Amino acid sequence: MKQVFIDSVTPERARDLFFSRMDSLGIGRLPSEEIAVAESQGRITSAPVFAKYSSPFYHSAAMDGYAVRFADTFTASETAPCLLKTGVDALYVDTGDPMPEGFNAVIMIEDVNRIRKPEDRIQGKDQDECIEIYSPATPYQHVRTIGEDLVATELIIPENHAIRAIDAGAMLASGHLTVPVRRRPVVAIIPTGTEIIEPDVVRERPPEPPEIIEYNSHVLAGLARESGADTRRFGIVRDDPGDIQEALLRAAEVSDIIVINAGSGRGSEDYTLSAIHALGEVVINGVSMKPGKPLIAGFIRNKPVFGIPGYPVSAYLTFQAFVKPAIEKLLGIAGDGKECVRAVISRQLASPLGVDEFIRVKVGVVGDKHIATPVGRGAGLLMSLVRADGIVKIPAGSEGLRAGSEVEVELMRSRNEIKNTVVCIGSHDNTLDILANSIKKNYPGLSLSSAHVGSMGGLMAVKRGEAHFAGTHLLDEQTGEYNVPFITRIFKGRKMALVNLVYRQQGFLVKKGNPKNIKSFEDLARDDVIFMNRQSGSGTRLLLDKYLREIGIAPSLVKGYEREEYTHMSVASAVLTGLADTGLAVLSSAKALGLDFVPVANERYDLAIPYEFLDTGMIRPVLKIIREDAEFKGIVESLGGYDTRDMGKALFES
Repeated sequence: MKQVFIDSVTPERARDLFFSRMDSLGIGRLPSEEIAVAESQGRITSAPVFAKYSSPFYHSAAMDGYAVRFADTFTASETAPCLLKTGVDALYVDTGDPMPEGFNAVIMIEDVNRIRKPEDRIQGKDQDECIEIYSPATPYQHVRTIGEDLVATELIIPENHAIRAIDAGAMLASGHLTVPVRRRPVVAIIPTGTEIIEPDVVRERPPEPPEIIEYNSHVLAGLARESGADTRRFGIVRDDPGDIQEALLRAAEVSDIIVINAGSGRGSEDYTLSAIHALGEVVINGVSMKPGKPLIAGFIRNKPVFGIPGYPVSAYLTFQAFVKPAIEKLLGIAGDGKECVRAVISRQLASPLGVDEFIRVKVGVVGDKHIATPVGRGAGLLMSLVRADGIVKIPAGSEGLRAGSEVEVELMRSRNEIKNTVVCIGSHDNTLDILANSIKKNYPGLSLSSAHVGSMGGLMAVKRGEAHFAGTHLLDEQTGEYNVPFITRIFKGRKMALVNLVYRQQGFLVKKGNPKNIKSFEDLARDDVIFMNRQSGSGTRLLLDKYLREIGIAPSLVKGYEREEYTHMSVASAVLTGLADTGLAVLSSAKALGLDFVPVANERYDLAIPYEFLDTGMIRPVLKIIREDAEFKGIVESLGGYDTRDMGKALFES
């Protein structure tokens, strides 16, 4: 008997019905398996991956030249050059060589003059060469320091992430040989039809009427593989109800998803509907799309099964609309694609004339415009590619880009992913990495882009319409209150909310045992203490400056005050690897790298969110995780030094 389409619905309604039924049957993400990182490209992570080791893992020369002790070069000037004896005070190094023990700067080969000492020339002595230098070296000048690219325990890639070649490189660089990924779904593809023949038949003879060379199953298999699945193609099944049922049962035993091609219409030899109904259940019997109306979707033995129309365009469209999303659901991912967009650059960028420079950027949509925020620019910073959403080219004839100028971005992620990127610009906190992973885990189509420019920089980015929210922990010295006075001054006439993320402990990070006995801000002025600072405009920098003013210590007396890092983990890495004796950072960064911690302040870390964003599809999921996700809260508390008593609460609304 002819099958009659009586349940035709819109594609949107059909997808809602089908995937709701998948959820009710408990059909979700596939289990995890461990595979070699070297073979992981294209696979989907089933857990977040954190760095095991820092990269680089030793201090190395960044230029060809001479390794020196920077303290030996203090007297150098154009009028009074400094002489250093090669082999003793200056050791030749090539780019990438480990720094010799006790040496802490490199002078480029172009900046030295190799000579003998004047008295040796006069007396005719045959002595070692010296180098003559004309300006003092700074600490770790032209040195690639431990952790410059990534720091041990730093998030490399989150769960539900499609691994790229650069991601695999970052994982290997950090010490990972294997990575947990979701098992690939197996898609069984069953071509049906009495009139179709295998392509190999044409080796012997041309097709004869009414024969049709079967190719749809190969197209569908290719689409399945492009979507991240493995495939199992069955041989052609004739238009016989018993044969079709037998093939469906065999497919249910060896696959996660079944695609049966042709036989889904209303013809006298269309048996797909009755076969699925006899063996399981039919959820969708036709969709109101053209081409593609005769789609059937249901379940056999808890396996999704799709009756795909036989016409090739219909087969393609219905696969993309229904089968691909089912594959992605089992993998825990959302669809992707590559293209270019026009975007506004969020901060000024200088660039040297004469070279094309390719800037890695994070991209998100705030309001009605794309915002591109530059990430690391160093040639050795692999993580800048891992974190980037796209590339901006600064041509050779340009000296840079001014803030607010429009640029073209070649996307490394799909436009849909970019559109669904929540942009956070402001103060760094380790909980943002955890939040980013929780967002990706619970809402695979949503991402968090976090750029670290300091609390004040973040508030100004929000004011300019370049971010959805800013992380801030600014202490007002006059009132002793966090964040609120700055919000009321900066955002006059605009409704804003301060949602608390955490309270956290700030303090001095020191090596185990605190070998230099650093206990207070007064110790920063000691001759034997080197400090690692945070960037201007950060809340941590403002906290430091406040205490230095109160005790009367000029910044110039703090060795290392001018050296800036942009994250707490970078400060922790500097202390761990000997670049500095101490630095101000949060307790969780000390715990992560096994450092000791001297507490100095408890502070409030809030998210400053424009009121109009609070009830949007971008921010609602973020707030839901912060307020309701017990797993997220537990992970944050396990980091150490965090108080979550007000997590998710709106502590201020203007």
